[in-house]
Amino acid sequence: MSILFIGLALPSAQQVLAQEPATNPPSTQPQVKVNMLNVCSPSTAEQKEIAGALERIPKAPLFGADFEVSRGRSTLTDMPNLLQPGPSTHFGDEKSVASYVRIRREFAVQALFSSVQYSFSNDGQNMVETLVLHVRDPKDLIQVSMEDSASSVTSSEAMLGSNSPASRVRLERFGKSSIALARCLGQEGGPTPDQSAYEPLFRSASDVLANYRALLSVKKIVPEELANISGESKPKAAPTSKIKRPVEEKK
Repeated sequence: MSILFIGLALPSAQQVLAQEPATNPPSTQPQVKVNMLNVCSPSTAEQKEIAGALERIPKAPLFGADFEVSRGRSTLTDMPNLLQPGPSTHFGDEKSVASYVRIRREFAVQALFSSVQYSFSNDGQNMVETLVLHVRDPKDLIQVSMEDSASSVTSSEAMLGSNSPASRVRLERFGKSSIALARCLGQEGGPTPDQSAYEPLFRSASDVLANYRALLSVKKIVPEELANISGESKPKAAPTSKIKRPVEEKK
């Protein structure tokens, strides 16, 4: 009887095993981790870190003898990688061409920062200026950047002369996610978020940006270089012939 019982039990066990779902093999696809920056309302700890980095930027730096001034033209096919577009920033569907000017100076002493780079771009619809300070020996902080933008309804001289306030601040950190603060608008016609608590940070970043505009002679260099770019695109006038024609004799 026991042997018959075992023989009848085996098919039932096989049926149970057949009904169990097959285990999925482990995925070979790498996991992607996305860090979202809270640019509209950074935490208290992030605010302190932004304030500390801005305070360490030298107000009267000693520059080395080396410097760089470059200009060019770049075709933009995608929307610029801005942290948060400003209220006057306009983006079109078609690709645009931007003229840009870059100024770079090295710090002469062994300070926290090794160099500073300023850039100004104009694509015919938006004007954007960015100031980036690079850390000499990055252990925690790598660089600090400030940015502002405006609709190109006026000249570069007018924008630079008005000392536009900074609308974005970003800290790039070593081995950690970035920290950012930006002016934000209401979503889908909603109310503008209250960012009054961050006004000291925006004001501090604006002071740094205005100070380095003067230190780097931005108001003089940028309009001159942009004018050279515009001049290169104009067709040159035909050269005047130096061959003298013979004078006709009067009859």
